[in-house]
Amino acid sequence: MPSLFATSDLHVTHEGNAPIVETIRPESPDDWLLVAGDVAERAQAIVDTLAMLGERFAKVVWVPGNHDLWTTSRDEVQLRGEARYRHLVERCREIGVLTPEDEFPVWEHGDRPLTIAPMFLLYDYSWRTPQAEYVSLEEALGQAREAGVVCTDEYFLHPDPYPSRQEWCARRLKVTGERLDAIPEDHGTILLSHWPLHRHPTAPLYWPEFALWCGTTQTADWHVRYRAEAAVFGHLHIPRTTQADGVRFEEVSLGYPREWGKRARGPVPARKIL
Repeated sequence: MPSLFATSDLHVTHEGNAPIVETIRPESPDDWLLVAGDVAERAQAIVDTLAMLGERFAKVVWVPGNHDLWTTSRDEVQLRGEARYRHLVERCREIGVLTPEDEFPVWEHGDRPLTIAPMFLLYDYSWRTPQAEYVSLEEALGQAREAGVVCTDEYFLHPDPYPSRQEWCARRLKVTGERLDAIPEDHGTILLSHWPLHRHPTAPLYWPEFALWCGTTQTADWHVRYRAEAAVFGHLHIPRTTQADGVRFEEVSLGYPREWGKRARGPVPARKIL
């Protein structure tokens, strides 16, 4: 019986992570791997890592994380926003890695067919603290800055050609929702995204203001609406299993060496989902 593995937030350009990522291997030639974003900040490093994993697993499915979409001076690829995303999609297609723009694959090795739905959704700053719930976005961001919390996306994640990340998020929610609506009703799903679909996994954040950059209220019921067997994500660097409405939420990030180095179990480069 094949297994379905998942990983995220590999950050392979951070010293100490590449040797850990090198250990990710299947248990059988038929195993699949889901990659929930943040492979690297440089396009070629993303492609090289996914190509390596694609040679090992029968199928690899990738969704972008915020770091994958950063445009920094250290990257030869200076495309921004949607153009950078489309570039990475095309590079993935060249190496046989599935993306949110491809036909959803179906996992046939369970009690019911499970459509694996890779989703690129972003966030819209709607996950506010109680102190920022009823103020403007500018004021909410100001409160986060006062707390010493400003996501680096504000400098490197460009929304071009959309006027803002919120509008890009709205577009991604629309096109993704339409594709999810078309999944056969007798299928369950594995919902794969970088940002969590439901807010509850952000509860342990040391800085609750960081939730601004973690998701959107618009997906709060997607795990129920789309019959999810599991919702797989990363971004938070808090790897664990939680539940909402009887659905498993799997945060599968590796994270930075300074994080996994403090954990008793050490680094967990990939988790078995099914």
